[in-house]
Amino acid sequence: MSAAAGTEGIRRAGLDTPVRWVGVATGLAANVLVTFSPEPVVDLLYGFPVFGLCVMAGLFAADMIARPEPRWLRAADMTPRRIRDYVPRSLTIALAVQAVALLVLLAVAAAMASADSEGRPGRALSVTCPAGTYLLSPWPGSVHAWPILGGLALGTVACALLLRRITARSGDDDQRRIKARAAVGAWGVLVSAPLFAVSATMGLGVLSVPCQGATNGGAISALAVAVLISATTAGHCLCLLLLPQAYVKARS
Repeated sequence: MSAAAGTEGIRRAGLDTPVRWVGVATGLAANVLVTFSPEPVVDLLYGFPVFGLCVMAGLFAADMIARPEPRWLRAADMTPRRIRDYVPRSLTIALAVQAVALLVLLAVAAAMASADSEGRPGRALSVTCPAGTYLLSPWPGSVHAWPILGGLALGTVACALLLRRITARSGDDDQRRIKARAAVGAWGVLVSAPLFAVSATMGLGVLSVPCQGATNGGAISALAVAVLISATTAGHCLCLLLLPQAYVKARS
């Protein structure tokens, strides 16, 4: 390895992590200082995409700051680089499946939602039992779906563009894997955290139905599995986002 290449590696390693942590801190500060909705639940749902997008912006800034200087000579690799060679495949597939599950749950919840006791649409679940009709809330209806869908769409586009940039950039493969894993971790928070919130809220709502049946029992079991998987995935994505280099070292 040449002295210039060694200097570049040290420079990138020294700048990438602090700038990424600035993105994390910015995302947390934005959620603490800014109120996106007067309703706490809806405000929290806006917070997930804000956090993920701030982290991706930090990754982009780190990549811009640590770019190699034009005077350095770099050898070109004739092997084409592909995004799938740098992202964690099993986690990416799992997140894609969870994103589909999130969309399905949001569609089902919105179709079943009704107005709450104050007449606000899409915030409660109306259930008719032999003993009477019950109105259960909170329920993730359409008013809760919009911030999740908007954040998921923006986050997916931002993550795809960031991964494309990371893959096309010059540098060593370990640096690309570190940045790609951090980007996937940020996108994973956008997917798994809302899935946890939606499945947990729906599960509590179904569990509160007075007239339980076989259908309700199956729904509760499925939602409980979704809660467990999404919570585990969210924790894994957060670790991957904060310390992606640890996963690269473990892989090697």
